[in-house]
Amino acid sequence: MIKKFCAEQGLPHMTRQVQAIWPGGEYENWRLHCFADTTTAQAFLDHFGGVMFDPKRDRESGKARGVWRRTGSYERILNLGPLSVPEILRN
Repeated sequence: MIKKFCAEQGLPHMTRQVQAIWPGGEYENWRLHCFADTTTAQAFLDHFGGVMFDPKRDRESGKARGVWRRTGSYERILNLGPLSVPEILRN
């Protein structure tokens, strides 16, 4: 669904895997969809929703590769725009 949307909208992007880590020690593997500029990223967010990733802020000024230092409290995301986690994977 994401690949089709990006192709139809002409949104070139790259996908990366990171480990999102919260201050309380919780962590999850997340997939980042990376865009060349914020306007393109915003078009993606408007359709799918999500959380904006800032490499300088979220990767400790670029030092922490493959890690996303999250802030706030951990909350599992089960639905995000038109996407959702299948019921079998929820628990």
